[in-house]
Amino acid sequence: MRLSARVDYALRAAVELAAASDGASAGRRAVTAEQIARAQEIPPKFLESILLQLRRGGVVNAQRGPEGGYWLARPADEISLAEVIRVVDGPLAHVRGQPPEDVGYRGAAAALQEVWIALRASEREILELVTLADVATGKLPQRVRDLVADPRAWT
Repeated sequence: MRLSARVDYALRAAVELAAASDGASAGRRAVTAEQIARAQEIPPKFLESILLQLRRGGVVNAQRGPEGGYWLARPADEISLAEVIRVVDGPLAHVRGQPPEDVGYRGAAAALQEVWIALRASEREILELVTLADVATGKLPQRVRDLVADPRAWT
């Protein structure tokens, strides 16, 4: 699985906003793009375009002006990592730019389609399970902790 810098930055920015709220509620404490960029070492101009996407996608709200900034549109425990990724990067798994169910193989490679679909389902299971609140508080679901506990996961 490859995550673009855009997705990585979007997730980090969203988690920063989750941490600025109480982690679960959609607090209205506005955080500036500059504060997020500094806290997560994200290039400010790149972050601005990501925050605009997240706002358009309904993940964050924004207000301009001296009291302005960004905050989560909903409680952090209602926003999955998968949602943020989809807003910024589109569907979770594609093969050559197509969803796996639309890719067909012949002969000996025919079963690859099922592998790609299973891979997407596995990816989706984790990314939809984990919320911004889980990451912001460091309290990851047991399923994730179990996977991480396997030394093979780290190589």
